[in-house]
Amino acid sequence: MSWDGDGVLAGRYRRLGRIGQGGMGSVWRARDLELDREVAVKELLVPDQVTDQERLDWYARMDREARAAARLRHPGIVTVYDRVTGDDGRPWIVMELIEGRSLGDVLAEQGALPPREVAVIGLAMLDALSAAHAQGVVHRDVKPANVLLEGDRVLLTDFGIAALEGDATITRSGMVLGTPAYMSPEQVEGKPVTPASDLWSLAATLYAAVEGRRPFDGPSHGAVFVAIATRQPPTPRCGGPLAQALNGLLRKNPDERLHPAQVRD
Repeated sequence: MSWDGDGVLAGRYRRLGRIGQGGMGSVWRARDLELDREVAVKELLVPDQVTDQERLDWYARMDREARAAARLRHPGIVTVYDRVTGDDGRPWIVMELIEGRSLGDVLAEQGALPPREVAVIGLAMLDALSAAHAQGVVHRDVKPANVLLEGDRVLLTDFGIAALEGDATITRSGMVLGTPAYMSPEQVEGKPVTPASDLWSLAATLYAAVEGRRPFDGPSHGAVFVAIATRQPPTPRCGGPLAQALNGLLRKNPDERLHPAQVRD
């Protein structure tokens, strides 16, 4: 099942246009014909290099996790409305449509943001992540592109590769689940993810927002992985009062990272 000849998905969602496209699939603007409202529809794709069994495992996991994400009710998390399955087993997720921009787009256009503005964004993201973690859901791909800004609202989106706590990050074929520059040390080593993994990615995201550059970079994914696993990030120069929290969240050992309550203080 996909868009039919009239551009309708599952007999209900009429395609209006593409909002964006990335490595994990496309996001479309659509109209819910039953409820007469506009929604965002995400088409999730699996890379070709996975094995047939991994593909089935991927679909099963995304099915479970889409349902988990749909349970989340928080003003800082984009609401999941529905999930439909294609004839080939691919899941499509129907979500709240946000009329805003991603933090990634803002940073690409404006560069580094003032520390006070970044702190407001960070606290909103921390609240959203805490709500997800309370339900046993770890996002696993926190990054500027998955933070949406709509007026005064800050929303976390794209739980498409989210994990239930304890799931691994690198598949048997070596495929990485996540965005390398924002992945925690335990993720790049293929270890189980925990809420502390999201907090590391939150700090990497805020670091990029306030410094105008990512804390770890390199000419290849492998080089980035080595940097994340073995090197300390450059001391934040523009973070001001945020620097202490960023340093505390970017610790290599997840057990030594700051807890949400400590960050808020």
